[in-house]
Parts: sequence; C-alpha cells; structure tokens
Amino acid sequence: MSEEINVVILAAGKGTRLGVDTPKPLLPFQNSNLISQVLREVKELGKDISVKVTVIVGHKKDEVIKNINQHRIIENIEFVYQNQQLGTGHAISEYLNQTKNKSDEVLVLCADTPLVSASSLYDLMSFKKDKNYLAAGLSFIAKDPSGYGRIKRYANAYGINIIEEKDAGEEDKKITEVNSGIYLVNTNYLKEKISSLDNKNKSGEFYLTDIIDKSKPCGFLVYKNGEKTFLGVNTMKQLEEVEQIARLDRVSHFQDNGVRFIDASSVYIDKMVEIESGVTIMPNVHLRGETKIKSNCIIDTGSIISNSLINNNVQILPYTIIDDSEINSSAVVGPFARIRPGTQIGENCKVGNFVETKKSLLKAGSKVSHLSYVGDAEIGERTNIGCGFITCNYDGKDKHKTVIGSNCFIGSDSQMIAPVNIGNNCFVASGSTINSDLNDGDFAISRTRQVTKVGLAKKFLKNK
Repeated sequence: MSEEINVVILAAGKGTRLGVDTPKPLLPFQNSNLISQVLREVKELGKDISVKVTVIVGHKKDEVIKNINQHRIIENIEFVYQNQQLGTGHAISEYLNQTKNKSDEVLVLCADTPLVSASSLYDLMSFKKDKNYLAAGLSFIAKDPSGYGRIKRYANAYGINIIEEKDAGEEDKKITEVNSGIYLVNTNYLKEKISSLDNKNKSGEFYLTDIIDKSKPCGFLVYKNGEKTFLGVNTMKQLEEVEQIARLDRVSHFQDNGVRFIDASSVYIDKMVEIESGVTIMPNVHLRGETKIKSNCIIDTGSIISNSLINNNVQILPYTIIDDSEINSSAVVGPFARIRPGTQIGENCKVGNFVETKKSLLKAGSKVSHLSYVGDAEIGERTNIGCGFITCNYDGKDKHKTVIGSNCFIGSDSQMIAPVNIGNNCFVASGSTINSDLNDGDFAISRTRQVTKVGLAKKFLKNK
C-alpha cells in the first residue's frame, strides 16, 4: 500500500435533477453538507498515510471553494476548475493538466456519496496491492441496477470493463454488479489511459470508466452493503434516503453501546455526536453538530441539542433547545427552556420552563425555575431566582454584565439593570428594579407604596 496518495474529489456537477440552485456538493447533510462528509472520511484515511487532496470544481465554483475553506476539515486543499462539464474522464484530464501529482497512486471519489467510509477505502487499497492491479475499484450488487454502470467480467486473464447504462445492450442491463464510482489507479497508468479517451458514446462525454481495460490488470472488489455505502445523491429523494441511512446507522451504533431509544425512527443524530452508555433518548429528539452526552442522562421528547456538552445524570425535559453550551452533572433543564450559546449550567442546577439563558454562568445548586431571562450574567451557588426575573443587559448599544453572589434570594418580577453586582447572602424583594450594587448581606426593595382608592374601580369598568 502506498504511503502517499493523491485524493481527487469530483465536485463540478450542477445536479440538474435536484431542482435547487444550491451546488450539489453543498447540499445539506448531517448538519453539514455532502462534500464535508466525504472530506471527513478522507481525513480519517490521512491518519495512517500521507494524503494530498484535490477538489475538482465547476458549477458555482467560488461558492463551493469558499464553503470548503471555511470548514477547514482538511488543510491545503488544491482546487481544479473544470470549465466545461464534459464527463468524469475530462475532469480527471483537467486535474492531470493543472496539478503536479507526485504520488504513485490516485484515489478518485465523488462529492455526492456521503456514506463512503474510510474503512471501505482501506479495503480498496489492500485489494489493489494484494492483486497488483494497475487500477481497482469498488462495486456492489444492486437490487435495481438501473442508472448504474455495469461491471462486465470476461473469461480471459484480467477480463473486466465497465459499460455505462446508456451504452448497455439488453444483456448487459441484466448485470447486477454495478460501479460505485470509486477508483484507485496507478498514476502513470492513469495518465496513459486519460490521454487516449474519446467521447464516442451515446452521452458524448469522456468516461473515466474507460480507463478500466479488459486487457490490463484491472479489478473490482465487490463490497458488502455497497448499495447503501455508495449511494449517490442525484435527487431530493436520494438525499432523504442517505440522511435516513446515516441516522439509523448512528442509532444502531449507540444501541450496541448501551443507549436506549424509545422510538429510534423519530430521532435525528449527526455524525459527530457522542453518547455514552446508560443514556435514554425519548422520541423526536435532535442531536446536532459535536454534541457529547455523558452517561445516565435522560433527553426527553422534542429536545434539540447542538454543539453542547451534557454531563452525567442530567435531565433535559421536553422541548428544550440547547446551543453551544455546557450542562453539568445532575442538573435539570426544561421543559420549554432555551439555553443559548455561551451558557454554563453548574451541577445540581435547575433551569425551568420558559427560561432563556445566554452567555451566562449558573454555579452549582442555583435555580432559575420559570419565566425568566438570564443574559450576560453570573449567578452564584445555591442562589434562587424567582419567577419573571430579567437581566436587563442591553442598553441599546452595548451589552453589560450582571453578577449575583451565592446564597441569594431574588424575588419574583425583579429586574437587574446591568452593569450591576449583587453580593453574597443578599435578598431582593419581589417587584424590585435594581440598578445599584449590593454588598454582602444587603436587603433591597425598589417599588412605590401601594395606594388604594376606595370604590373608584367603577370609573374604569364598563357597566354590564
């Protein structure tokens, strides 16, 4: 197996059948996009061998290049522009003309096959090396081979080539072994074969598949489960199908490792999510991005968690949304809470229904039980926040911070006009608006004395 390899990803196509303006490589997939998932598997491959990546772009190339560079999954990616989409063979010809390939082998992948795995690519490398082939590919047995290139095998020494669907005769169309579109090719052999390609076929395109020559040492590894692993995305129906396969594969992986799902068919879990054993996932939960859920948590119905850390023994109650935050051990959050980016909720904290937090630290044992907003704030240990509490953190121009110490009681319907600092062991009476600092142990009340006008209500009420 080569210790260095050039990986070429075909990403120039328009994807006309999709019916959308988004470039096909950037179609959403697993909270990212198609080509990002392919690049993640290539990155995994690069842990053991030296990998140089080239992406061939065409339709909306600037948008594709910008997106890839923003994600930075792999550094130093080279881009080749295919000005005219004249087929996959033409794309590789452009690659060879525009780059200096210094490796002995080229691995060709497609941007629209997001379920390809690093392990399948390792298998291809081992297969090619063991058989000493000039070119090798991955194939699979399709229940319905329509639309795929057929792998035709002959009785001679090597005896294999690929017949595209449009060029296949009736007998060829009966072949169920089909091409995945993934190849590993000796660089010198690739250069030789690409230079001799023609477009004398029913599509009028230059086929990369024509490098597989039945008179040369070429071969295909029939891959188990390849119909799922190498499913390409050409329609919105296929996009939904690959999403569903990826989702159910993740669920199955977690089930095998001690995670309980009440209704696995309703749960959405992204590729990068990590879940430890003992966790229970209720129906209609979405786990997105690089979320990590530690052991023995309960994630209840309708919750959406993105790029967050949920530590041991946490309960996330129904319909809670958590983004870019950390929930520490034995905390209870929800129902109907919104935990916005930059929130850190301490051990044994309680954040209740219709509470919103943003860029705030709630230390161990503090409680914000209902109908409150905590933004740009720090709340000390064991402090209790009453109903209807608001940190008034924005003055119309800048954000300001509220700091509340430990063991405080903040009465219902109170507001903190930031910047403001409340010491430890303070008591703020209900209905107060606080705009001055409190020292440790202070009591604050800020409201006008009640005035009662006897019998005056009739002036304001309509007669019935």
